[in-house]
Amino acid sequence: MSFLLGVLIFVVALLFSIMLHEAGHFLTAKKFGMKVTQFFVGFGQTLWSRHKGETEYGVKVIPAGGYVKIVGMTEMEDVDPADEPRSFRRQPGWQRIIVLAAGSFMHFALAFLLLFVLAVGVGLASPSTATTVGAIDSCVPASLTASCTAADPASPAKRVGIKAGDKIIAVGGTPVRNWDQMGKVIRRQPAGTPVPVTVERGGRQLTLHPSPAVIHGRQGSYLGISPVIAFQRSGPLGAVSYAGSQFGQIMVGSVKVVASLPRAIPDLFAKNRASTPGGQVTSVVGAGDVTGQVIASKIGWQPKVSLVLLIIASLNIFVGAFNLLPLLPLDGGHLAVVIYERCRAWLARLRGKPDPGPVDFRKLIPVSVGVFALLVGLGLLLIMADLVNPVHVLQ
Repeated sequence: MSFLLGVLIFVVALLFSIMLHEAGHFLTAKKFGMKVTQFFVGFGQTLWSRHKGETEYGVKVIPAGGYVKIVGMTEMEDVDPADEPRSFRRQPGWQRIIVLAAGSFMHFALAFLLLFVLAVGVGLASPSTATTVGAIDSCVPASLTASCTAADPASPAKRVGIKAGDKIIAVGGTPVRNWDQMGKVIRRQPAGTPVPVTVERGGRQLTLHPSPAVIHGRQGSYLGISPVIAFQRSGPLGAVSYAGSQFGQIMVGSVKVVASLPRAIPDLFAKNRASTPGGQVTSVVGAGDVTGQVIASKIGWQPKVSLVLLIIASLNIFVGAFNLLPLLPLDGGHLAVVIYERCRAWLARLRGKPDPGPVDFRKLIPVSVGVFALLVGLGLLLIMADLVNPVHVLQ
């Protein structure tokens, strides 16, 4: 039930993001006096619609996007002569640029707001300096970046029964007073040899004997424990700083994800997908599955809310940035056309020549169709991978 609740939360957030994106186009077009005839969420057959003024609002059966119909988006469209002065194509270039960019702007604004709310309302996670164990790693992974698989051995701490909530007092006979000191002591213990670890549990002291392991790419021995995570709420200025910093990091990460797509495709159906580039790319189905995993996990409410907010913020930043790529039929493709037209008109004026006019969209149709087919094909491939070979982010 918790998993389904998480998926529902993601679906609602996705639909809200779509509505917000289309509202960006709609509101700016209305502001500039353009004629908007439709505002729909989804594609396919209409489930519900209502006319208000000159605009039809509605919901369609496939919640995979949405659209706003602005009269005269290209020169190919037949427009009633009475509506021509209010058509998109007859407005100044700067107004058309704002309308086209408004959808992505709404995604970015929502993501920034969610990150701000996370810092102010939920708090930012930081490891406690105490030696109390917050979580036990389930396995000894093959490398620092790998996730646990069924073939991986249990972590040393799990094998000997160290539990979350245990306070570690000594390791290898050396008393430890904070997490940093304890980490240094653990790393210098001999791997594969039982080491006495004294813990305080329920007012009693116990001595357990885990055998530290070695992880490829990690210096020193590994026990498989994590500190207690404390959440500290930020003030408004700190929250703005965090939101800006996190926004930039997610944007860079989104660019890296897009760049890794060619390498990721061969790994989408691999057994070890989670530890390959294929584990870094996902569809909305995979993102919904991850949100369900987070809600169903046995962690506190603050980590759950933080992770869900980060998932939704990351989705909006990725979609907003992806939509600005200069490829038709994306908004970025239309933006590129408008900017090209304005630059061409400016150069013509400098040379004392007339405005060459709008771009002939008929020449761009093959490119637009090809890009659309590629995006649909890639989307279907990611959905199939997420259905038959999902990534489990929480062990």
